[in-house]
Amino acid sequence: VQLQASGGGSVQFGGSLRLSCVASGFTLDDYAIGWFRQAPGKEREGVSCISSGEGRIYYADSAKDRFSISRDNAKNTAYLQMSNLKPEDTAVYYCAALSGPDLGASLLRLWPLMAIYDYWGHGTQVTVSS
Repeated sequence: VQLQASGGGSVQFGGSLRLSCVASGFTLDDYAIGWFRQAPGKEREGVSCISSGEGRIYYADSAKDRFSISRDNAKNTAYLQMSNLKPEDTAVYYCAALSGPDLGASLLRLWPLMAIYDYWGHGTQVTVSS
């Protein structure tokens, strides 16, 4: 089982990036996928999550209206489209996969918790300059 995140880079304030998270060794649709980020000197925090199956979507307040999570099951890939980027979005971004049955309504409360995820990819650096 492997997750590979990519798509990071350096952009200016207001720019856009699309991060990809390619899954290998498992079927992405069977897992909830979370995106997290960790800025220098700060704890890792949840950015967004898409559930398995029906694909319910959750966002951190910092990501609402600017970020969009999606999943292409045919490519076994999840995405995080980021727009209107700000310097405070600068961080290493990680994707993570949560196995097991859909948590249903509980995922709304649990998705930002790192401990519930079973697999993690290596991060991809996003740098936003002012």
